[in-house]
Amino acid sequence: MNGGARAGGHVARRRFGQNFLADPNIVANIVAAIRPQAGETMVEIGPGLGALTAPLLERLGHLHVVEIDRDLIARLRGHYDATRLTIHEGDALRFDFGVLAGEGALLRVVGNLPYNISTPLLFHLAGFAARICDLTFMLQKEVVLRMVAAPGTPEYGRLSVMLQYRFRMEKLFDVPPGAFRPAPKVTSSIVRMAPLPAEECRARDEALFGRVVAAAFGQRRKTLRNTLRDFFAEADFAALGLDPGLRAERLAVADFVAIANHCGARVQTSSSSTTGA
Repeated sequence: MNGGARAGGHVARRRFGQNFLADPNIVANIVAAIRPQAGETMVEIGPGLGALTAPLLERLGHLHVVEIDRDLIARLRGHYDATRLTIHEGDALRFDFGVLAGEGALLRVVGNLPYNISTPLLFHLAGFAARICDLTFMLQKEVVLRMVAAPGTPEYGRLSVMLQYRFRMEKLFDVPPGAFRPAPKVTSSIVRMAPLPAEECRARDEALFGRVVAAAFGQRRKTLRNTLRDFFAEADFAALGLDPGLRAERLAVADFVAIANHCGARVQTSSSSTTGA
């Protein structure tokens, strides 16, 4: 990303991945897509110069923001009443989003996510899915295409599976580089993520599920027989009716869940047999 360029009197910092939205038409389209309603609990990640912050506040009455840049925090405090804008200073990768969701009120999360931390931040937010109503983000277009990709496509990978396991995803529209100051070198896209009901997330051991997915996509050109050799034998593939000669991108999310559950059940059975011996 470009660094050192001045936007709205603020020098964009490369280490924070700062590119500030400046096109009022794009801002209006994003706010319309979010559809903020008075009384909702919403948090904006990386408010920057406040392009989204101001119109969101107009509709909500109160907004939480998470910002790491102290200069931008000082700017926000100078522009907005603390009773309407609650500023949480710190790294969004370490922020506990669960504390913002009140009793019976799910949290809405929005933002122009820093592209340099987008993937780990998405995984971090997935851990709070049970407390979230929806998430609407602007990200690098290539990342969004990976998030919403279908099995069998070049973009389908670990990010696709891990997020689609927990969220229903929809790419909304693209945002050109010229909408930002400074302009990035890539096109951005808006994506909406809605957590799936808990009963649809069927992995019995989600940590094991994550390890299976990571291993399967660790060497994309190799077949499942090779990438999952630490998890599966030929008989295990046969038990699930899966072809070990396939590559990971050919499997649906449900297939990875079935693999992880089969592994977990086999380990549990083995442990029980050992204990009873």
